[in-house]
Amino acid sequence: MRIQSAVAAVALSLGIGAVAGVAQARSVEVEIGVAPPPPREEVVPAPRPGYIYERGHYTWDGRAYVWSEGRFIEERPGHVYAPPIVEHRGERYYYRSGHWDDD
Repeated sequence: MRIQSAVAAVALSLGIGAVAGVAQARSVEVEIGVAPPPPREEVVPAPRPGYIYERGHYTWDGRAYVWSEGRFIEERPGHVYAPPIVEHRGERYYYRSGHWDDD
């Protein structure tokens, strides 16, 4: 698990699979030892037909949390978007990237 987390952290820090405007089809989970900062205030723009809005959130770059601004992502028919999250489990935190799940 730690090797997988290290590989995922390196991939995230290099921006592999994290191109703006292209949402991932698969989720990446990274184990982190510290909690993220509180979320920033954000004005959510009006909806756009054919798009979902991914709220701003902190991502993990392998060393620290980095704020990612909110953005519109093109909808994928037959799929539902799972936004990025940080979960607290035991004494650790886990960052899971946003991804599309089958409907």
